[in-house]
Amino acid sequence: MHEHHQDIYDVVIAGAGPVGLFLACELRLSGLSVLVLEQAEDPHSPLKRLPFGMRGLSVPTLEAFYRRGLLDEVVAAQRASDAAGKTATTPHWMRQPRRPAGHFAGIQFYHDDIESSKWPFRLPGPADTPMAVALETLETVLARRACAMGAEIRRGFGVGEFQASDEGVTVHAGADTFRARWLVGCDGGRSAIRKAGAFDFVGTDPEFTGYSVEVEMADPAALRPGRHYTPTGMYTYARPGTIAMADFDGGAFHRIRPITLEHVQTVLRRVSGTNITLTRLELATTWTDRAFQATTYRKGRVLLAGDAAHIHSPLGGQGLNLGLGDAMNLGWKLASTIRGDAPANLLDSYHRERHPVGAGVLDWSRAQVALMRPTQSTRALAAIIRDLIETRDGATYFAGRVWGVSLCYDLGGSHPLAGRSAPDFELVDGTKVGSLLREGKGLLLEFDPTASLQALASRWREQVIYVAGEVKERLELRAVLLRPDGVIAWASEAAPRYEEIAGALARWFGKPRNAGG
Repeated sequence: MHEHHQDIYDVVIAGAGPVGLFLACELRLSGLSVLVLEQAEDPHSPLKRLPFGMRGLSVPTLEAFYRRGLLDEVVAAQRASDAAGKTATTPHWMRQPRRPAGHFAGIQFYHDDIESSKWPFRLPGPADTPMAVALETLETVLARRACAMGAEIRRGFGVGEFQASDEGVTVHAGADTFRARWLVGCDGGRSAIRKAGAFDFVGTDPEFTGYSVEVEMADPAALRPGRHYTPTGMYTYARPGTIAMADFDGGAFHRIRPITLEHVQTVLRRVSGTNITLTRLELATTWTDRAFQATTYRKGRVLLAGDAAHIHSPLGGQGLNLGLGDAMNLGWKLASTIRGDAPANLLDSYHRERHPVGAGVLDWSRAQVALMRPTQSTRALAAIIRDLIETRDGATYFAGRVWGVSLCYDLGGSHPLAGRSAPDFELVDGTKVGSLLREGKGLLLEFDPTASLQALASRWREQVIYVAGEVKERLELRAVLLRPDGVIAWASEAAPRYEEIAGALARWFGKPRNAGG
């Protein structure tokens, strides 16, 4: 066995996907030593190629990147990828006269139906509406940032097992051994960390095998572009040869044997009801609607995030966003715990806040499967959902869920903004609040400055930045406290009560490190 040069890392992360890489960046903000171990030797994979590799980034994800100074980099890298012609042609649903804003089981809703005034807690900012990014582009940007910040990434090191104690974790990757104070499994749906740690993983079994394929056809015009529900399943076709299918076989074919041209043709003929002939299979992958979730995201010094903690069908593209949300929620809490200034049970709030969000996304996925079943009653139900989604209230509800705008943690605060993502307040000098979170510290904003709050905040000055001044649109607030992840911990429309804000500071940032002031 080989022991490695660094005696003990603060955190070892298993998995160098977007979730593991983003978490590494978050932990490095606090100066922790981080080692990321990734099984794959090469980060590039044909399945990350377009259109397979395209992912929609939700509003909370874009806000997280914006608050860490990553958003411009992601946008620029995606534009460069588009310009280099790596991106597939615009899918048929984007070439519609109305601008689609998302879908639910393939039922579109549109920007011009969304009533954003129903979200009075939002202010315009650079992270307003979702955008699509190639998985490979995103991973490249995050890996570059993690390395620049000093995280160590080792590829070709798949974590097999570990031993955990109250003091730390010994991690085994092949013949190599690494020691860490904490271990985080970001190693995907078939997580070795979850299995080795005997985390309970519960949920619902699949109803279908999903196929994403790139093919060449004898007659590309034999299939109509768009999404089609048939008496035997569902298929989506985008010219020239990108096809997604759902075959309601109980997930029987997923990862059973290699996917052949003949098999794909058989399934496509069955679900499309046509006699289509395929001449070449370029790329193929299968997936299912299996929806499982770890019953706890933490066991002692071992934590789970991303697909290691929850899996579901890729319907609606919520999985990546869910995982990046886990990383943004966990990073500062784990860092504070390792630094030793975390309040009691701060780390337990990771599971308490993120598990219900994951459960909600799993149910959102299951609800879409229920609308896809090849039965007459399902088609009848889908027609009713279609009518609802075409109303302003319906489109606004679905946008709130799909975009992630309606996300709110139950923090038990008295103000309705507590637990929500902070509005991007703009100070009169043009500074935006999102840019003040780049150091990964908390933020106390006071719009009618008082000496007493400034003195109070100074006692936490190593963990919290105090900013006073008028803003362009204050949403009737007098003062607001943001956690390092940009979530509102406390807000007040009246003159702030000293004890109340001191309690909120202690709850999220622990005992003040600076007793003076």
